Amino acid sequence: MELARYSRLDRFWAYLAGAERAGREVQVLRGDPPELCRRRITGYVLPSMALLLDTGRVLQALDEGFETHPALLALLAGDPEPLRAEVNAHFELRLDFVLAFTAARDLIAKPEFKYVPLVRGLSALPLSLSLPPRRLGRDEVHWLVQRACGLV
Repeated sequence: MELARYSRLDRFWAYLAGAERAGREVQVLRGDPPELCRRRITGYVLPSMALLLDTGRVLQALDEGFETHPALLALLAGDPEPLRAEVNAHFELRLDFVLAFTAARDLIAKPEFKYVPLVRGLSALPLSLSLPPRRLGRDEVHWLVQRACGLV
């Protein structure tokens, strides 16, 4: 996902330095030489973010393999609030992404967002249930990347 078109290289390094100052882990991707301008940034989490849960995709997963849980039954009946409450109580949204500077001088990001349990096994939701976040727009991802890197 393009964050900025034809930007300067120092902008890429500012993101990485900001991420390290903010306590995020910045890693060279496996197999990449260190001089390649592509890094994985991990360690940014948002608690209570069930608002970003893609309930449509959860419903599709339930159609393929039905699981019983009161929040899932409510979702099947058209009420997503019990599931959102369960996700807010027991999960956090992990925001990992790969930040890269292309040869055309575009700053791009590949988001890898997923819900992870705060404490494994505390939630009564089935472990096999996928909790995908909704697809975010470019501006939303850009804002989250800036926030993860301590730039806003």
